[in-house]
Amino acid sequence: MPALGPRRLAAVAAALVLAVTAPATAASAAPDTPAALREVLFVGNNWDGTADVIDSGGDFGRIGRINVIPDKEQRMAEIKADPIKWIYFMGIHNSVGEGHDQFVDDMYATPDGSAMVVSRPSFADVVSLDLATGAVKWRFPVSGYRADHMAVSPDGTRVAVSASTSNTVHVLDIETGRQVGSFATGDKPHENVFSRDGRYLWNMSIGEVNNALDAPWLDWTKGDRRITVVDATTFRQVKVIDMRQRLDAIGLKDYSDAVRPAAFSPDESKLYFQVSFFNGFFEYDVATDRITRTKTLPKNPATSEDRTTWVNDSRHHGITMKPDGTKLCVAGTMDDYATVVDRTTLQEGPLVPVSKPYWATVSGDGKSCVVSESGADRVTAIDFATGEKTVSVPVGDHPQRVRLARVPANWSGPSAG
Repeated sequence: MPALGPRRLAAVAAALVLAVTAPATAASAAPDTPAALREVLFVGNNWDGTADVIDSGGDFGRIGRINVIPDKEQRMAEIKADPIKWIYFMGIHNSVGEGHDQFVDDMYATPDGSAMVVSRPSFADVVSLDLATGAVKWRFPVSGYRADHMAVSPDGTRVAVSASTSNTVHVLDIETGRQVGSFATGDKPHENVFSRDGRYLWNMSIGEVNNALDAPWLDWTKGDRRITVVDATTFRQVKVIDMRQRLDAIGLKDYSDAVRPAAFSPDESKLYFQVSFFNGFFEYDVATDRITRTKTLPKNPATSEDRTTWVNDSRHHGITMKPDGTKLCVAGTMDDYATVVDRTTLQEGPLVPVSKPYWATVSGDGKSCVVSESGADRVTAIDFATGEKTVSVPVGDHPQRVRLARVPANWSGPSAG
């Protein structure tokens, strides 16, 4: 082989450098570049089995929609093949579902925005749905026969779900669906709330809400209703709070102790919560372990006083807090209004007419309260500053839970949905 001249030697050396370094540079850059995400609101349309994805502020316009029951045929075949599952499925349909199947109760996004994690009451499970394709990534069947409210840990890695017929909360790895822990609750676990630092998980059980034993003197038939607080790492019980004792202490023996939706103050020193049958809410001081204030909100004269006509024992269902802690927003479900309440004075603002509001949350910019109007199939934003409605947007059949989330910036719906 003839010797290489200086010029050819330099060219070969340069080619070798490019051949070795160029692919390595490209390979190292690609996986380290995070996809751009946008903040949105997930709206769960319980009765038609879809979730709308809308802007988290501004005009709250719809970005896309995802089918949360792509595996419906398979799930229904399983249910029909098991007489017990079929009985529970129809029980949900005829009671809590008000003559409808319940296909989406709660939903969150994974930290990278690639998937939506959904609890599906009628299918008694939690699934992760690929937002790009709409396909099921993983499925976790809960214990018992119905899945309910969820919560995501502050770091976004775990999701807690209430299994309402087995008095259990399951905590799952949000990426894999693998159970990392569980704990026992009172009867019919409902709302879940992680503390801001992720150390504790609060669960509120609401007891039996599907019978007609709704008179105050029959309250004892509703079961064991309590708040269970656990260590979010070990899932060991830290404390149990029975609001029956706290309500009795302030002379409210005829009030239900079934804690419904709740909201912490920013420093988590106060808990504001609703209970069954009550048009209002309570303020609970965490350190002193007592109810410190009661707020009774107006009744709608058109609302029947027959408690058996109130959906799942909830007169008001939905409460949230402005991020700076100055205002609360309350969904007056059976009274067909929502209102902003000053936290210092507990004075309510205008009663904004809305149809059977089922949830309240905060917009992405923190300036608005967003309520789901389950009776009108729309979502309505109310300005925290004025207490007035700013916009309403149509969504699917019977919207309930509304959650802030992040999805890929260019997402507009599954490519194969």
